[in-house]
Amino acid sequence: MQKIEAQKGVVTQEMKRVAREEGVSVGRLRENIVSGRVVIPANPSHRGVRPTGIGEGLRIKVNTNLGTSSDHVDLEEELEKLEVSIQAGTDTVMDLSTGGDIDVIRKEIIRHSPIPVGTVPIYEAAIEAVKKRKALAKMRVEDLFEVIERQAEEGVDFITVHCGVTRSAMERLRKAHRVLGVVSRGGSFLIEWMIYNRRENPLYEHFDRLLDIAKKHDVTLSLGDGLRPGCLADATDRPQVEEMILLGELTERAWAEGVQVMIEGPGHVPLDQIEANVLLEKRLCRGAPFYVLGPLVTDVSPGYDHISCAIGGAVAGKAGADFLCYVTPSEHLKLPSVEDVREGVIAARIAGHAADIARGNKIALERDIAMAKARLAFDWEKQIELSLDPEKAKRYHEEGKSGEQDVCTMCGEFCAIKRLKDFFNEA
Repeated sequence: MQKIEAQKGVVTQEMKRVAREEGVSVGRLRENIVSGRVVIPANPSHRGVRPTGIGEGLRIKVNTNLGTSSDHVDLEEELEKLEVSIQAGTDTVMDLSTGGDIDVIRKEIIRHSPIPVGTVPIYEAAIEAVKKRKALAKMRVEDLFEVIERQAEEGVDFITVHCGVTRSAMERLRKAHRVLGVVSRGGSFLIEWMIYNRRENPLYEHFDRLLDIAKKHDVTLSLGDGLRPGCLADATDRPQVEEMILLGELTERAWAEGVQVMIEGPGHVPLDQIEANVLLEKRLCRGAPFYVLGPLVTDVSPGYDHISCAIGGAVAGKAGADFLCYVTPSEHLKLPSVEDVREGVIAARIAGHAADIARGNKIALERDIAMAKARLAFDWEKQIELSLDPEKAKRYHEEGKSGEQDVCTMCGEFCAIKRLKDFFNEA
């Protein structure tokens, strides 16, 4: 149990590995886990999982969403997406399946994944309620917690739980007159359940029970943003902020029980509001790692939302966000293909790397300096190796070989680096 062991002064093997890979002091890492500023999602039941540190002082991490839908179920394709996302450099994956045999799909993803796996348990609980009781609103509280317990036992490393979507928040939402309402699937499920049953959100009402499960299995809680803005016009409004305030309170309750916590954030946010959103989360949630979906900086980029996401992700990362959830070119349009997944991961990694450089991350800076030296030396193999997407870099280089030795077809014999190479080597 990472947080509990850290509180005892114990340095776990997972902490040692994260510290080594991140180039940080293991003592400082342990202190940040104690304070809640860093999490290491690593369920002991997920055999062979590679521990990943998320939070202050560490490299910005990237998550990939996988999963089936009710319209498209193909386990082999999801496993291929898993493999491709790992090859592209993702740090974690989330199984968001809502179609087919969800239990089997999740177990296979966990079995094949060497990196942390996350889920959104309300999805499975709601779908089971529809199958068994013919309506999502007839889901029982016990049904939801049985799903959470089962997923934790199977080895899920972190779970998204929308604990901040309360009856009070619903009233605030009703008065907000949003343009796009609620876009969180988990948030909408819980709101529908609360309206029908006239009861409080079970994840909030029985938060202590949730903490017991998380503590027992060392599952990291990712406190979900069920009221996140789904368009720029709804960004940073009262329902979003009220939910964030409540998540900050729940974070402290979780910490008191030795449970690791991340906070999820928007969403769709104008460029000029991103820094304020990050600072707000860091202040209200006492420095807990911030996990952002994008954020997307425009609503009109379907087909290119991974670019909109990368722009927002870079700004959010520079401001202090710790964890970027990728967005694919097919966002808002369809279930992503294998190639969409790959492009989404690379785009998010570019954003994270750019922010790491701006934050002074030594490893990121050294990589870019090494690339500059490789370009000066016309060391194409090294340039490809250092690329965030070596496969694409290699393909483009092969296509762009020039008759001139060393140079590419962009400049050929007029390559500025080649013509002045001797001068700079002397310098």
